[in-house]
Amino acid sequence: MSSEAKSSKQACDKFVAVNELAKRRGFFWSSFEIYGGSGGFVTYGPLGSRLKQNIEARLRDLMVKKVGIYEMESSVIAPGKIFEASGHVDHFKEPMVECQKCHIRFRADHLLEEKGISSKDAEKMTLEDVKAEIQRHEIVCPDCKGAFGEPTRYLTMFQTTIGPYSGAVGYGRPEAAQNIFVEFNRLFAISRERLPFGAIQIGHALRNEISPRQGLIRLREFTIADLEFFFDPEEPNCEYISEVADEVLPIVLAETRQNDQETPTLLSVREALDKKIIRCEWQAFFMAQAKRLLLSLGVPMENQRFIEKLPWEKAHYSSQSFDQEVLVDRWGWTEVSGHAYRTDFDLSCHMKASGIDMTVYKEYPNPVETEELVAKPILSKLGPVYKGEAAKAAAAIAKVPAKEVQDALAKDGYITVEGYKVTKDQVEVCMQKTTIRGKRYIPHVVEPSFGCDRLFYVALEYAYRQKDDRVVLSFPRSIAPIQIGVYPLMGKDGMDTKAKEVQRLLACEGFMTDYDEAGSIGRRYARADEAGVQLGITIDYDTLTDGTVTIRDRDSWQQVRTPINDLPKLLHKYFECKANFTDLGSLIKS
Repeated sequence: MSSEAKSSKQACDKFVAVNELAKRRGFFWSSFEIYGGSGGFVTYGPLGSRLKQNIEARLRDLMVKKVGIYEMESSVIAPGKIFEASGHVDHFKEPMVECQKCHIRFRADHLLEEKGISSKDAEKMTLEDVKAEIQRHEIVCPDCKGAFGEPTRYLTMFQTTIGPYSGAVGYGRPEAAQNIFVEFNRLFAISRERLPFGAIQIGHALRNEISPRQGLIRLREFTIADLEFFFDPEEPNCEYISEVADEVLPIVLAETRQNDQETPTLLSVREALDKKIIRCEWQAFFMAQAKRLLLSLGVPMENQRFIEKLPWEKAHYSSQSFDQEVLVDRWGWTEVSGHAYRTDFDLSCHMKASGIDMTVYKEYPNPVETEELVAKPILSKLGPVYKGEAAKAAAAIAKVPAKEVQDALAKDGYITVEGYKVTKDQVEVCMQKTTIRGKRYIPHVVEPSFGCDRLFYVALEYAYRQKDDRVVLSFPRSIAPIQIGVYPLMGKDGMDTKAKEVQRLLACEGFMTDYDEAGSIGRRYARADEAGVQLGITIDYDTLTDGTVTIRDRDSWQQVRTPINDLPKLLHKYFECKANFTDLGSLIKS
């Protein structure tokens, strides 16, 4: 495709249409517009805030309520030692190049992808490889056509200081997961010290992106939902797996990707587990729930898939990862959630760095009798030799494996530990029976992680359609930002007063409502369709005489007639998906 044709396509694609609509109707827009804006930051308006909250509510319904997940909230800024321990300071870096003319910086891997180099190939490249490919493809600055300088690695975390001391380094969290890991001991106590359990945090995260140019797809400040599910690796079975066993997941296997193919393999959850394509039942369960979440947001199965990450693509903490991707108009297949098996990596790192025990105790059903070789220092023999140092000498010997002590004594007749020479008459090496009633271990973790802003954009794009030259946002009824619009046919003769009474009735019943009396009823319907209002209720002259109203469906434009007194009961059933539109009243023939 020529650059002119590509530019023409982008000028009229759905991404442009959705963004223009979103700005005009108050879903979202670029922040700080009066100062020229700043890339990677957005403001959600009234409709956008409601839609985003509804999407997060769907996520909670499927991921939190279903399993009894704990929800927590913690700070966006964290001490630097947190991210040093977790490995983020070392690994959260991207290849960057700077234009030598305008000095704008770009992510080098994104520039290479625009030249047809796949992301999996770009991620394997060294800086020397990146430089060679930029030169080979003659890649120049997209803004001013200037040449690029040497590629460098750029830390994409926001760094700050905590308090007035420059040495107290802090970072804006690039994910919400580490807040959960560092609070594990308290969360475990809250769970009555029982596994499995999970904790989720839905909140803001910060990534100092080099050149965010994809709207809501890539932001510097965004909302993330990180769910960490802790379990015993020796008891990894998911108690809910039977509920999703037949759920079909479209998975692009690592083997397929290595052959430069992207055709998904359709596998039921049970097949994926039996073939060990997904190694952990809990991970498979959350992947099935993630698919259901996207279905509930209006994304059909054929437009979503899971990508099995290749070894060099996985995050440093993951032993197995899948990205859930959705097909969008401008950007193609786009990641909306990640599913990682983090094993005990994070808890082990924080345990080592902090010195705090983060293991849990597991009691065996039946005590285990074992016999092991032990080395017992004889204090009565050590005392005369080392006097006040005898206890230290005994403690030093106790740290050495008994077999090592036995071998040294057999060979030399003594062993030297921490400067103490201990002879074979000063220590007894023997077999000792021990009763083991349990053990301590570090739990394993699976993590489903969702980009809420990306889910928001996906829901908006998939809702966007045109009907008779009119824009309609056909949101699923569970996420519509406004459930019901209330309209007087005319703002006189008491119809406006009655309409406000009906709106108040429905608002008190818990429905999200909107009142509109400006312009013709047709114009108001058009505004409502464009805002995604699910149902419109019109108060007319008949309402004043027989107490009935007209209910209009946003998608079919069908209308039914219903008594006002029946509205709360009928509408609750409708929005709980226990009734269809035609169940709301008597159909009016158009």
